[in-house]
Amino acid sequence: MMTDLNLNRAEFVRSAAAKTQFIHSGLPKVAFAGKSNVGKSSVINRLLNRKQFARVGATPGKTVHVNYFLIDGRLYLIDLPGYGFARVPQSEKERWARLMESFFADTEACDLGVLIVDARHRPTEADRQMADWYRGSGMDFLVAANKMDKLKKSEREGQLQLVRETLALGEGTDVIPFSAESGEGREALLRGILNRL
Repeated sequence: MMTDLNLNRAEFVRSAAAKTQFIHSGLPKVAFAGKSNVGKSSVINRLLNRKQFARVGATPGKTVHVNYFLIDGRLYLIDLPGYGFARVPQSEKERWARLMESFFADTEACDLGVLIVDARHRPTEADRQMADWYRGSGMDFLVAANKMDKLKKSEREGQLQLVRETLALGEGTDVIPFSAESGEGREALLRGILNRL
């Protein structure tokens, strides 16, 4: 159905700060989540082959709302606020938690999730919580292990296994080696997303 999707037709639609602003439409919606410094916007940009489409900030934590991008008039990509960055005030962390709770409680908010983790490190407690939120909502999701280009070839398999074990992923959940920097994994991630919609 989506194999002929034109990724060049991409537009920013809305930045939602509350559940009343979430988009409810018949179109498929894919939500991207990850730590503030994991390169979430860079992954979206690489997926679309656009340099600065989703904002990339020098300071982690720039995505503070639920941002909606419409692709080819047929699919929404949703950039969720980054999490787990220590320098964000407590009030902002609480606001983020409320926004995410209402997002994942809304059964029409999203159809598929992409959890982006740093391939170089064991997933954090916040990463595990996000995986649990995807699971708890009943939403199918896959994992993009970003920054694979920073790993030696001998480290890659072990790190991917560590991601799978730490996040307690079942066999049906793909862990895709990815690099927003080099483009590795772009086709695999795109295929993984489109095959599930």
